[in-house]
Amino acid sequence: MSDEGTSVYATRSMKKRASPSSEALKPPASKKYRSVLGEITNSPELASAPKKPKIESPKEKEEDLKTEIDVSAVDPVRCAYSPSMYKHLRKLEIEARNRPLYGYLEKVQNRITEHMREVLVDWLVEVAEEYKFVSDTLYLTVSYIDRYLSSHIISKNKLQLLGVACMFIASKYEEICPPRVEEFCYITDNTYKIEEVLEMERHVLKFLNFEIYTPTTKNFLRIFARAAQENSKSSDLRFEFLGGYLAELSLLDYCCVQFLPSVIAASAVFLSRFTVQPEVHPWSWDLQCYSGYRPSDLQNCILVLHDLQLNKRGSNSRAIRDKYMRAKFKCVATFSSHSEIPALYFEPSTKC
Repeated sequence: MSDEGTSVYATRSMKKRASPSSEALKPPASKKYRSVLGEITNSPELASAPKKPKIESPKEKEEDLKTEIDVSAVDPVRCAYSPSMYKHLRKLEIEARNRPLYGYLEKVQNRITEHMREVLVDWLVEVAEEYKFVSDTLYLTVSYIDRYLSSHIISKNKLQLLGVACMFIASKYEEICPPRVEEFCYITDNTYKIEEVLEMERHVLKFLNFEIYTPTTKNFLRIFARAAQENSKSSDLRFEFLGGYLAELSLLDYCCVQFLPSVIAASAVFLSRFTVQPEVHPWSWDLQCYSGYRPSDLQNCILVLHDLQLNKRGSNSRAIRDKYMRAKFKCVATFSSHSEIPALYFEPSTKC
């Protein structure tokens, strides 16, 4: 990267590949079925025989798009132990080992800038799209990067190496068929050798003490998005994709490092509801009780996300916006929002 961090990484100009190595990455012909956490329950009310993969009709294919954002087939409110699970996630997210140091660019790094970090994350979004990663992989990757940079000084020419090593680790944790290390070298236009990627991977894993799971915004977004539509007859894909879009925008902004993942997720749900139905209070009593957050608790984060949605800073990072402009995601990146959020919406919700 240049001193200003304006260089664009290799994926920007990637050509579609048809190499044998790419073919090897394709999942096997028989579709694997991965259970989501919410489907595993010991609740007598919800327990049932293991679910088998469903053969979908063309009309049902649209439902597949909910995979990234839908919480699960299980109602979190009815799940016998979901409050305990939520409490556990909230406890984990505030532990020091799972949190980056806010202000680490000023306090720890002396060569890395906010813009360089933004360029890296924007490029990693493209990599995630290139390999069709689940969004959990992207969130984990950025978490590793921020936490590592909070305590380790690295040179600017190693920032991309850190990014691919962190995504390599995250993909092995989240993906069914993660790419091989050779692929991660390839996407950097072979800027780094296999040995360098593996060495950086070892450094990151040692730093993490091999505890590679941490709650991310995505975990909380699934819960809050489901709770927000609890009384709806059918889920609104626009709302769910919009929440995912706003949450991913937070990954680009260094300012969002200060917020807990649950706060970002709750703020994304608040802003999604405001965008879709601006005349209705975005934060219901149920959401307030279930999340434990009042609108005033979320105000600072909501305003930051709102600025990102309106692109008030004029950012040139396009990967996330282009991703959510596609019909697959209901073109939610094109949705307009009011320039101001009424102050009364930050007052505590009251039960009807």
